[in-house]
Formats: sequence, structure tokens, C-alpha cells
Amino acid sequence: MDAALRLEGIHKTFEIDTPNENHVLKGIDLTVNKEEFITVIGGNGAGKSTLLNSIAGSFSVEEGQIFLGEENITKAPAYERAQHISRVFQDAKMGTATRLTIEENLAIAWKRGKKRRFRWGIRENQRAIFKEELKKLDLGLEDRLKMDAGLLSGGQRQALTLLMAALVTPKLLLLDEHTAALDPKTSQMVLDLTDQIIKEKKLTALMITHNMEQAIKYGNRLIMMSDGQIVVDVSGKEKEDLTVPDLLDLFKRNSGNVMNEDALLLA
Repeated sequence: MDAALRLEGIHKTFEIDTPNENHVLKGIDLTVNKEEFITVIGGNGAGKSTLLNSIAGSFSVEEGQIFLGEENITKAPAYERAQHISRVFQDAKMGTATRLTIEENLAIAWKRGKKRRFRWGIRENQRAIFKEELKKLDLGLEDRLKMDAGLLSGGQRQALTLLMAALVTPKLLLLDEHTAALDPKTSQMVLDLTDQIIKEKKLTALMITHNMEQAIKYGNRLIMMSDGQIVVDVSGKEKEDLTVPDLLDLFKRNSGNVMNEDALLLA
């Protein structure tokens, strides 16, 4: 299969040459194939968010190389990577502009990776596309295009952020515990929408979650991190048949450590 993303020997250390030096990523090698939906799980300090931040360009890495497709993006700044890498954060407010309307937020997302030109308003053909995309969320937002995004509930806003992230098909979608701040019912709704959008648009995605059952249920590949390394990597039938006890056993065998579900829930 064609690789959408390759990480080769990635190391990330914070506060180098100080008493607080922290070597977080320790030689990460990872190949992500096109249309893979990978769930990423691990305890507190395992390196999950640092991994996504390194891919997105929020953090630079000291060693190793990052390839998006065939392009080496190791030294590329975050704003350049954002043309092809979409991201949804835990905080729903980070993905939308509060004082802009739903359609204005979507219009910004529509321009991702394209040349910006001064043009008055939103054209009717664009508005029609936005309405059709919003209908798929089944939240009634297609009838509230003129509503400010800041007036939406957390779940509605995160659903809008998801739609914006996928409106112009990205080469890679990063989901950084994007349901962790939601109540269980809303979290489930957003996860199901995530799965629906990724499948419908055939996206390549990495999703961090602290919930083992979610990590097993969603996606077609699962990786588990510990102490800055990938210690479990399962896909296909092996992932389909996986249970939480199986995953804990794999973690113990591969890392030499013991973890329970509570450790992840507190991560």
C-alpha cells in the first residue's frame, strides 16, 4: 500500500541540558498507509500528544525524518503542514472562530490549501455545498448557517470542527482526544460522526484516545505507546478480535510493564 505518512527514527526531548530534561519520543518508526484509521492509546507521559504535535509541526524534532507522502516535511513549519494536515483538538473552541457564523467558519475551511483572494461574501454554490455537508451531521445546523459558532453546544461545535477538518480532503487527519471534554452521550455521538466522516471521505487518520474500548472499536489499526515508544501495533483480524484483557496482556508482554484501565482513564 502507498504510505501517507512515514516517521523514521523520531526523537523529541524537552528542556535539553537542564535538570528537567525529558526525552519523550525515543526513536519512533511508524508507517501509516493511505486510508488507515489508527487509534493511539497509552498512559500519561507515553508520548501520544507529543507524537501528534511533532507530526503537525507544533514541535520540532531533534533526530529523525517525517514524510507526508513522498515529501520530507521534517523542517517544514506548522503553517505549511496545515495545508495538508487537519487537526481536531480536545477543546472544541480551538477549531472554530467564536464570533463568526457557521457558514463563515466553513468558508475559511473551504479555502484551506488554496490561494486566498478578496471576494465579497459567500457564493450561493458554496452555501449549497455547506448545507449538504451539514445535513450529514443530522444536527439541524444546515438551517442555522447565520448562527455564531460561539452559540453552539460543545458537541455541536466539535461536530462542526470535524466537518471543517474534512471539508477539503486532507492528506492526514489528527484527532487529539477530541471527545475527552464531552459528556458520555455527546462523546459517543461525535465518535460515531468521526467514524462516518473518515469512512465516507476515505481519510487517513490518527486518533488519540484514553479509552481502551474506543481504541478497539474504532479504526482499522491500533498502536499503544509506553515511555516514548510504540509497544503494540495490531490491525486487521487481530484488532477485530481484540478485547481489553488481550490488549493489557499484549502491553505487558511487549513492554515488560503492567497497566490497568484506571491508569489510562487518569491519563
